[in-house]
Amino acid sequence: MPVTGDAIDVESASLPSVDPRTVTEENYLGKPTEEDLATLRRVPGNIPIIAYLICVVEFCERASYYGVQPLISNYVNRPMPRGGNGWGAPPRNDQQTAGALGMGTVAANAVTQSFSMLAYALPVLFGWLADAKFGRFKLICWGVGVFGIAHALMVAAGSKDLLLAGTAKAPYFLSVYILAVGAAMFKPNVSPLLLDQVTTTVPTVITLKNGERVIQDPESTTERVMLWFYLMINVGGFMGVATSYSEKYVGWWLAFLIPLILYLPLPLLLWFLYKRLILHPPGGSDLPNVFRILGICFRRGGFAKFGRHGFWDLAKPSNIAAAGLTDSYPTRWSDQFVDDVRRTFQATGIFCFFPIQYINDNGIGAAASFLSTMLETNGVPNDVISNFNALSIICFAPVLNYGLYPLLRKMGIHYGPIARITTGLMMSSIGGAGYAIITHFAYQQSPCGEYGSSDCTIGNGVAPISIWWMAIPFAIGGISELFVNVPAYGLAYSRAPPNMRGLVSALNLFNSAVAYAIGLACSSVIQDPHLVWDFGGPAITGGVLSVVFYFLFRHIDKEEYVLSTNGRPTNLEVEGAVSGAVQKEESEKM
Repeated sequence: MPVTGDAIDVESASLPSVDPRTVTEENYLGKPTEEDLATLRRVPGNIPIIAYLICVVEFCERASYYGVQPLISNYVNRPMPRGGNGWGAPPRNDQQTAGALGMGTVAANAVTQSFSMLAYALPVLFGWLADAKFGRFKLICWGVGVFGIAHALMVAAGSKDLLLAGTAKAPYFLSVYILAVGAAMFKPNVSPLLLDQVTTTVPTVITLKNGERVIQDPESTTERVMLWFYLMINVGGFMGVATSYSEKYVGWWLAFLIPLILYLPLPLLLWFLYKRLILHPPGGSDLPNVFRILGICFRRGGFAKFGRHGFWDLAKPSNIAAAGLTDSYPTRWSDQFVDDVRRTFQATGIFCFFPIQYINDNGIGAAASFLSTMLETNGVPNDVISNFNALSIICFAPVLNYGLYPLLRKMGIHYGPIARITTGLMMSSIGGAGYAIITHFAYQQSPCGEYGSSDCTIGNGVAPISIWWMAIPFAIGGISELFVNVPAYGLAYSRAPPNMRGLVSALNLFNSAVAYAIGLACSSVIQDPHLVWDFGGPAITGGVLSVVFYFLFRHIDKEEYVLSTNGRPTNLEVEGAVSGAVQKEESEKM
């Protein structure tokens, strides 16, 4: 007999983390044996409809964010085009790009990188506040409110009067940095909120309708929902095509109005979702206990033991009690919590390799944008080409979700998160090498030689190379993100204690901030004539670090993927819960 959602209140009854709407007494077989783990096919668990609606929320937010982000470089770098329409658009059939402030490549790179650095660094603060004080949903709503203010100011910065008078700087820079704060409130909380709706937390044996015994697998479930999530991020990111064409052919007012329009559904969507979500109230951050555990481990084992086998065991209550040190080291946690902390530190170690992937994916700083100004556009906005990154993700994510990954599971091949991330790191390095090769030939053939991106006015000002060649490294970089960022979301959520998931997700994002900080620090050399090595150096580094990464972390692929619960009931206990719920339902009917 099916156990309905009305029969079991998962939160109030403290029952197991299995979706009660899909579990039956007949099909639930419980914990897999070693033989089951080795032989049974793994399948994703049920993904509730509400999870897909959260993906739509992410689409709206990312569409409004990425509709703006690619435009910053042209707006700050390039002057108002000669013979343009006064709104920042160049004349038709002209090789000029849209512009506004004319502050040059160094200033444009600094603004671009500082904007993105804030958007990915501040989540550490807001992720902690969500865990400890306010809850994820409230921070998301506040971020959406801040977004609205930023978009309104940005539309004002596209005013023809302000552009012609040279007074658009103040509203524009205010809007850019307010937008960064809003994104920082939103971003670290939305992926944990999404995974809060997924109820499969440990591997579970079930019987399908055709009689096949399979393992309902939390790793496969997380992988599937996060691929949908990442797909919607990049469908939103693809809205940059519309804003890029708008700046080129109409002007800044329309380029900034489109992100505002894409933002408008967000408040209504959040209002609709509020009473339909599984919302975990803030439970106070576990961060103080993490520092206490680190202190005990260092005092008992010394700094030389950090990262070695047995280091974290020194803070386990069972170990402390066995050593007779209970009075010296009072504990407020369980052995399981210490294991969660160990897994969290492993995850953050993995994240430390991600800046090089991001740099190779998009080019260090605004180097890719500068490269695009050296190539023939033939009517295509120079910054539209970066959208091939999102387009490749949109096309390839379904291939992974419903093609490659199910095929590998059917064949019994475990393509774990470390193997996937290594693949992504190597692919991004290949993409970085592609940028370097294109830049080399652009310098060779530009009428201005190695100063081709510096507002070249000789001839038509560009090398006789089509900008569409840049689609190749952009696409390779985009596909690499599916192998790196999607597993990273799952690692950040699954390996963190429940009251630190917002913070650990923010630490994952923080590595993008590190990449932007590197770009900001290198602003003075991200210009002609250094662009070849601006791409080539990170590509070589990324190839080396890919190998180092795999040998450091490959053991994690051998671990069984579970979501940390820190004492909360898991779906291993569902047998008793299901039976009890069925008996209660039957007794009430009698």
